[in-house]
Amino acid sequence: MTDYLIRGMTKDGFVSVSAVECTGLVERARQIHHTLPLATAALGRTLAAASMMGDGLKSDNGSVTVQIRGGGPLGAITAVADHKGNVRGYLQNPAVDLPLRADGKLDVGFGVGRQGLLTVIKDIGAREPFSGKVALRSGEIAEDIAGYYAESEQTPTVCALGVLVGRDQQVTAAGGYLVQLMPGAPDSLVDQLEKSFTSMPSVTSLLSQGKTMEQIMDQALEGLGFHVLEKHPVAYECHCSRQKVEQALISMGEKELRELRDSGEDAHITCQFCDAEYVFSTEDLTDLLKQAKRP
Repeated sequence: MTDYLIRGMTKDGFVSVSAVECTGLVERARQIHHTLPLATAALGRTLAAASMMGDGLKSDNGSVTVQIRGGGPLGAITAVADHKGNVRGYLQNPAVDLPLRADGKLDVGFGVGRQGLLTVIKDIGAREPFSGKVALRSGEIAEDIAGYYAESEQTPTVCALGVLVGRDQQVTAAGGYLVQLMPGAPDSLVDQLEKSFTSMPSVTSLLSQGKTMEQIMDQALEGLGFHVLEKHPVAYECHCSRQKVEQALISMGEKELRELRDSGEDAHITCQFCDAEYVFSTEDLTDLLKQAKRP
């Protein structure tokens, strides 16, 4: 099944929904970064969250960056999504392996850590991007995303994120949803949603049963008249290019660029998001150094 994202609303207009099925793109991230299951789960959850957050932007050139620094052995996690929900990301330590929790599940919370911050940067083309930071609540990521919306944007939010990894370490199911209350929602609706989502099975178990995100949200919002407003594919996409790497090298400044050139060796620059390698010979670096000198 092609990865896709849906946006919808309940009939009364009080509940907004974003949901993503992203098994393929999380598997693509696993292949690029050679992650072990714990890292696959942590990075996959972050990618799913960023995809839905990016899709919610109003600007066609907008982007959302989600950064998680919890102090755990996995290190920092970064995911960047465009306004269509296409996403890319990486984490510092993809080969971390920890014992399973007592319930047999991957210990994402310990791997991410709980003593740190979740940072969300929204760039909609304004002079300064909007940046919000909140303390991590659990390191499990979904609860932390919900906490961000509650604290930074004052929007009551239910967030569920899941990545299921098979015995061969491949991703067999991945997805998530953001359910948010709109202004004016009655207290009775809050109580109804709390009961509904408390009893909901995990996203990955429902996806593994063959359910679509539409069916999952129909189940969660039963009786509220949920309907889909938009549906489109999403993918793991990196926008790196040799030209962008050249500009990054030039921005290093004349001194550092000269030192790199004078080493006498080719410069190998690897993209953190997609592992693409760009090679610059000493001649290439000399040309870039000339550009760096221009006023």
